Amino acid sequence: MKKTFTAILSLALLISCNSEKSESTQDALEENTTVLAETPTVETGAAENPAFDISAIPVSTEDIGDFPFFTAPQGAQYINNVKPSDFDFIVFVTPESVYEVEGKTFRAHVHPDRSSETKVSGRFLTKSFEDAIIQAGGVKVFEGKLEGEQKETYKNLCTYSGTDGSIDIWNNPIATYVIRRNDGNVYIALDKGMASSTSIQIVQEKPFEQTITKITSDKIKQDLTEQGKSVLHINFDTDKATLKPDGKEVVSEIVKVLKDDPSLKIAINGYTDNAGNKAHNQGLSESRASAVKTEIAAAGIAPERLTSKGFGQDNPIADNSTEAGKAQNRRVELVKI
Repeated sequence: MKKTFTAILSLALLISCNSEKSESTQDALEENTTVLAETPTVETGAAENPAFDISAIPVSTEDIGDFPFFTAPQGAQYINNVKPSDFDFIVFVTPESVYEVEGKTFRAHVHPDRSSETKVSGRFLTKSFEDAIIQAGGVKVFEGKLEGEQKETYKNLCTYSGTDGSIDIWNNPIATYVIRRNDGNVYIALDKGMASSTSIQIVQEKPFEQTITKITSDKIKQDLTEQGKSVLHINFDTDKATLKPDGKEVVSEIVKVLKDDPSLKIAINGYTDNAGNKAHNQGLSESRASAVKTEIAAAGIAPERLTSKGFGQDNPIADNSTEAGKAQNRRVELVKI
């Protein structure tokens, strides 16, 4: 009987110990499960493909010369006599974004030089540029064909499509690069799909600088005194002789000059650009000069102190082959009599 009790007691103790171990094990598992649930999830994809961040790129101190920094490779040339623009933009592509970059800009097609005996391929051209960019401390940001939303965004932003240096994103891959610089970061885009040519776009970031100054009576008086004439760009309605509000403001400054000097007499000469019919431009310039004279006289200046004449598209002061030049040629000149 004593042996039986001892066995039963031992069995009870064993069961009790196992039960306690089981509960202890279960508590530990629950505790570990809680800890694991509270550990943040690591986005491995974000680490493998980080978003473009120019501040993470080393600053290049290489001597890269003057803008646009790169000549055409041997046996090739930039065609159509392209020139840098002091302020424009290119559309830049990164793996996650498509956006504009503004600054000093150069866009050009690169074709084989017909006078060269060296035959060049598109692969040679793009590798030449890429190597030069890397040597200048640049890095590649993106390469590939644009699809879906990226392509649509590029199309909407690229208002210069079809001009010199345009990249055919509809058919070809695009490659983009950046050179981080203390004097302005340089962004570059290349067309990588053409057999014997390419297109390159370069922009060096710089802030916009306003060049328009308000026409004042003091400036008009100074020009008339020192040069005998003052060249003014007075705004009219398109293809009309109707002064716009800011055009009337300029006329009011002319009136101040004439009122300050009662002995001053001026000739008002009108000019146009060469767009359209020459006879029409002649008539338009005469009407605009006359409109300025009428506005001045209406402000109390004696008509005998004023003359007006139109010269049409003759005597341009700028290149009529560019929009900027045409804008300069659409003018009114005040000449001291």
